[in-house]
Amino acid sequence: MFERISINSEIYHGQACILGTRIPVHQIVGMLANGDTIEELLEEYPSLEREDILACLEYAASLAEEQVTFLEPLPGPA
Repeated sequence: MFERISINSEIYHGQACILGTRIPVHQIVGMLANGDTIEELLEEYPSLEREDILACLEYAASLAEEQVTFLEPLPGPA
């Protein structure tokens, strides 16, 4: 599913990185969230391709879809 994302315990403490780099996914997603454009990221990281950045977004979106199972009931309204 994520051909451009790698998780290796020996690279960047096992965090998800762009395949073949030490650039963590969270760094790219954070930069986009702070207003950087894809074009700016491609200029800053010339080894990356547009598809790498889109893969970071796809990976982050998949994490946001994870089902959360609460171990205790959530408190209700006061």
